[in-house]
Order: sequence, then structure tokens, then C-alpha cells
Amino acid sequence: MTTQAGHPHAGTEKEGEPTGSPPTAPATAPAAVPVVVDGPRGVPLLGSLPAFGKNPLAFFEQLRDRGDIVRWRFGRKASLFIAHPDTVGELLTEVERSFDQPDLGIAFRTLLGNGVIVSKGADWRRKRSLVQPSVRPKQVRSYAATMTDCAVALADRWTDGQHIDIKKEMAALTQLIAVRTIFGVDTAADAEAIGAAMDVAQKEIGAEFSGIGAVLPDWVPTPGRARIKRATAVIDAEVSRVVSRHRDGETERPDLLSRLLAARDETGAPLSDQEIRDETVTLYIGGHETTSSTLVWAWYLLSRNPRVRDALTEELDRVLADHEPGYDDYAALTYTQAVIKETLRLYPTIWLITGLAKEGAVLGGTPVPAGTRVWSSQWATQRDPRWYGDAEAFRPERWIERVGEPAEEIPEYAWFPFGGGPRVCLGTRFALVEAVLVLAVLARRYHLNLTTEELLPVPSLTLQPDRDVLATVRARG
Repeated sequence: MTTQAGHPHAGTEKEGEPTGSPPTAPATAPAAVPVVVDGPRGVPLLGSLPAFGKNPLAFFEQLRDRGDIVRWRFGRKASLFIAHPDTVGELLTEVERSFDQPDLGIAFRTLLGNGVIVSKGADWRRKRSLVQPSVRPKQVRSYAATMTDCAVALADRWTDGQHIDIKKEMAALTQLIAVRTIFGVDTAADAEAIGAAMDVAQKEIGAEFSGIGAVLPDWVPTPGRARIKRATAVIDAEVSRVVSRHRDGETERPDLLSRLLAARDETGAPLSDQEIRDETVTLYIGGHETTSSTLVWAWYLLSRNPRVRDALTEELDRVLADHEPGYDDYAALTYTQAVIKETLRLYPTIWLITGLAKEGAVLGGTPVPAGTRVWSSQWATQRDPRWYGDAEAFRPERWIERVGEPAEEIPEYAWFPFGGGPRVCLGTRFALVEAVLVLAVLARRYHLNLTTEELLPVPSLTLQPDRDVLATVRARG
């Protein structure tokens, strides 16, 4: 969860480049002014925090079904939940002007620091300008070969009939891609140490955010806060070691960290050591956690939908023939892209966006008192049957225009897994290209037959399955 999106990079898309917007998302006509309705009364002092903490996804669905703007209380804080794409778009596009970044708690701050995701105002604009060049199309193209090479190495290790845990396999793969593209290192120790600490940190952030820790003062010690401090110390030590290695090197490196170290703002000043640390951690989370989760959910959905799996492999055989996918194949892999987009619709890695109303804020024509916390959930809006036919079904075809079979007319901001507006996810290209290329490499050779009947999503820092995802590897004939 985050104030905008889980991937920390954003920028202007160029024609022909991968984007994070629905391919057929016409702007909707102005809606009538929505009625603000009351949500559940909650309990004294805690408001609806207990219900939210028990199952945030179900809670947001219940609020969505009450109305498009719903009042509720998060602890003692006055809150509004919004579900309509028009008001979601207002929240996203009015960030900085009418809505501020809320404090997401000490656990979140401990891990992320003051990186581009959480910084504000002039500080955010400066950091954004320094980070953005690292993830422009030219740079993503240069990282694509690493994504494919790592996926091919994994495919070479799999064998027909092998039993695997998809969560562990995808986590290890995206960790390796992250340490290569971000840190420019290639050892299992680097990936393992950082990855294990990140796993602890994200679980503790989710637990604190949806539990009593959300209303406890920062100075109150808890076991969870102690665990995330220890995990962050491991991450900081690893980042510091890699940064020192880069600074001592004599040759220019092509990785993201080297580009951050070389970046200068308009005054000629570089990022400070603390800023390098914060942006590096943010990049890692965006490049590893979000893509790993998306791929796990994609394999789960493909295993449960043989028709979609067959359509995917037909495209891979036709487009790729006898070569591994590269950046130049991305545009032609339209069905593979649609599989990833539909996965992100049903299981959005980042499931929550919040903003804090400033003086004069308005949503749907309704004034919002300053200090009100506004909440929106990709999970609730992207599963709303008003915007999607057969909303609970896994139908990648809804994103593709075919002769005599147009794509669904999906309103703008009915699909927003990467946020939107001025703080749209900077790493949208990186995330989509990585997920598509990895899926293409592996699905071209194998089917993964899951042994688990049903997985339940657990909302932590990202949306994760509730248990191990076990599968049997089946080589395609």
C-alpha cells in the first residue's frame, strides 16, 4: 500500500512505448454530483479500524457497495472512501494541489525513508527529476536483456514433473533481476540478504498499518517495530556496501544505482547518501516486490483458466517462433500484455491509495474538509461490475481490440494499478516489460499446474497469496 503506487518511477510515455494506461480507456462523461453516504459507525476511539484490520479488501468492497463517496473513521480520523473512477481521477490528478501525502506510519517511514514515493512539494519535484532518467524507455530497453537472461536461466533449471513453490521461484528470479539492474551485482548473497530483510519489512508494514499499531504513537515500542528496525538495518548495511563499491570503481556501470550516483539537480548538487539509500530501497521494492507478486497471481490465474493459457501459448509460439523474447518483441505480444493487465486488475499489487485533503479540496463537486483522509482501493474499483462485464472473471480479451470484437469501453481510472496523475508510478514501463518478458520466457516452455485449489489475497505492503503456491512443472510438447 502506498500514497500513490508501489513502483517509484514515473515519466512521460512516448509513442510506441509500454504504458500503464488501459489501451481503450475513453474519458467518461461528467457524472452527476455523487451523494455522500455514511459508512459503518464503528466503535468508540477506534472507529472502523477493527473491521478494516480484519479484512481490508472486503471492508473496501462493502464501502463501495454503499456508495461512491462514503464517510467512515480510521481511529479518530475523519475519512472518505471513494470508488467511482471520476473521483479516483480527481484524487490522483489533484495530488500536490488539493491533496497531500498522508503519514503512513513509522513502519513505512522506517523502510522507505523520505524517498520519491513519500516526499512532498519541491523536495518531491527535485527527487523525481533525478530518478526519472534512470527509467526512461532507453534505459528500460537496456535492462530488458537482463530480465530475459535471468528468466532463461531459470527455465533451463526447471524440468518436467518438478514440484516447485511459485512464490519462492518468482521471488528469487525478480530479486536477481533487481540486484543486477539496480545494484549491478550478481551474487546470491546480495540477493538473499536484501530479499530476506525485505520480506520481513513488508509483512511488518502490513501488520502495523491494519492493526492497533496504526493508531499508536511512534514512541511506543512493539515487537513488530523492533523487527522492522532490524530488517532495515540489514538493508541499509547492504546498500551502503554496494554504494561504496560503486564509488570505488573506476569504470562507468549501466545499473540504476550508478545513474543515481551520477545524477545532478539544477543547482549541480547530487543526491545525498541518505537520499541514495532511500531511492535505492524504493527502486528495489518497485522492481522486485511488485513484479514478483504479479507473476505469482498470473500463474495462479493461468492454471485455473486453460482457455486463456492456450491462447497465451498460441501467441508465444506464433510471435517468438524459435527465439527468446526481447524488448523489441514487447509490442507484438499483445495477448501476453493483456494477461498481465488483467492479472493486475484482479490482483492489484498495490491495493490502496490515500490522500490528505488540503484547504479547498473538492471531490465530485462536494467540498472535502481540510484534514480529511481520502481512501481509494484498486481492489474495489477494478472489480466493480459497473465498469467490467463479468467483473470477477479472468478475461484478458477485454483489453484487446479485434476485428468485429472491440475491446470493452473501460472508463479512465477504472484501472489504476500504477496510480495516475502527476505522481503516476515512474516504473510502469519497467514493471510491465519485466512481467511480460519473464512470463513469455517461462510460459513458452512450460505450463505450471497448481496443486492449490484457491488462494486468498493478503494485503501487506503488496497483495500477496496467503500461503505457499505449489505447482508441478509440465514441459510443453
